[in-house]
Amino acid sequence: MRVDVVRAPERSGRRADLGTVVCAGALVAVAVAVGAYLNRPGSGVTLLAPAAPLFGVWLPHAGPGTVLAVMVAFAVVAWGPSLAGTTAWRPLLAGSYLAALAWTFALALVDGWQRGLAGRLTNPNEYLREVPGIHDIPAMLRGFTARILDFQPDSWTTHVSGHPPGATLVFVWLDRLGLSGGGWAAVVCVLAGCLAVPAVAVTLSALGRADAARATLPFLVLFPGAVWIGASADGLFAGVTAVGIALLAHATLAFRTGRRSAVPAALSGGVVLGFGIFLSYGLVLLGTVALAVAVAGRSVARALPLAVTGALAVTGVFALAGFWWLDGYHLVVERYYQGIAAERPYAYWVWANLACLVIASGPAVIAGVRRAVHVRRWRDPVLLLVAGAALAVVLADLSGLSKAETERIWLPFLVWLVPAVSLLPGRRRVWLAGQAVTALAVNHLVLTYW
Repeated sequence: MRVDVVRAPERSGRRADLGTVVCAGALVAVAVAVGAYLNRPGSGVTLLAPAAPLFGVWLPHAGPGTVLAVMVAFAVVAWGPSLAGTTAWRPLLAGSYLAALAWTFALALVDGWQRGLAGRLTNPNEYLREVPGIHDIPAMLRGFTARILDFQPDSWTTHVSGHPPGATLVFVWLDRLGLSGGGWAAVVCVLAGCLAVPAVAVTLSALGRADAARATLPFLVLFPGAVWIGASADGLFAGVTAVGIALLAHATLAFRTGRRSAVPAALSGGVVLGFGIFLSYGLVLLGTVALAVAVAGRSVARALPLAVTGALAVTGVFALAGFWWLDGYHLVVERYYQGIAAERPYAYWVWANLACLVIASGPAVIAGVRRAVHVRRWRDPVLLLVAGAALAVVLADLSGLSKAETERIWLPFLVWLVPAVSLLPGRRRVWLAGQAVTALAVNHLVLTYW
């Protein structure tokens, strides 16, 4: 009788997990169907996303990375959970990072080296188109806002104008180091983007949930969003900001245990996150995740003010160099509606964006988020991180400044939803396989633009 009493809630919970995933799948199906209907000739509606809700075109295909991607997925599903539970911590972090690199590069190479990696960041709308013309970085920063608006002879390209100058500076610095061209840019984006894997795990461990970190690592490796980490600048943004969050989490642990690294870690975390908001305006919303870390680490009054100080220092440096973040933001909103955003219907994208989230996060994360809603320990770091990320997504979605392409734009938020998988009970290999299948299906059925 006792066994039956215990198993009944477990079966009920698993049915609820499956039901939630089915509903999420239905949302994706409806978004695809409505997108196809609105994309038909003569509809009078402009989605500017042929494979809506994803930004890409329907093109079933395979490529050089197909076999490698399947092999990586099989290996992680077969051995990932057991290795995550038994391997020493530092080798586990290193191994997970390398596995994530293999997975991300393999997915990108499904489209081939040129189309999947080297050519991604060289199209006319991307950062690299502006790099050859930037000879004086201080002058570029002083005159950056004057070139944001469109329909001027010297208007920045779409992506340069749509982001603060930090994003462009990354690629200018790469060029100055001799790492010029689309190939190096793509490789660096993947190398930086995959840092989110150990960074999220380190954050969970520093907040006292090493068990959740180990359970989450295989899912971070096979994260479906890796389709867009390789290779887009937003993948780089996700990795950089995840490192900033991890440094803040380490600072909270250092304050609790009296380590000398507390102050440097908090300040450096703030500096990294401060630079993050100069990579993309929307990353200011990661403040919700940073606050969640401070609350979970019981360091709102110690680590958080130091992190804010570090972030303000970065803002001050850019201001002294001639770029004021708020001026740029207001001009970007105007530029946003000078382009395709004025045509894309909010009424479709406000909910279809969430279908993109389902695809990029995967079924395991959706089921885990359902579990997180029922967590009663409000100080549980997993719950707080997931809640912080979910709040950032909701704010971004309702703003109207994220119409389409959110499978890429929201990567810095989505990696913080992944810890929800640690709440899934029992054997997790089936959920892990679902993550891999989702990524493989997307990458082989849709030719993504990013």
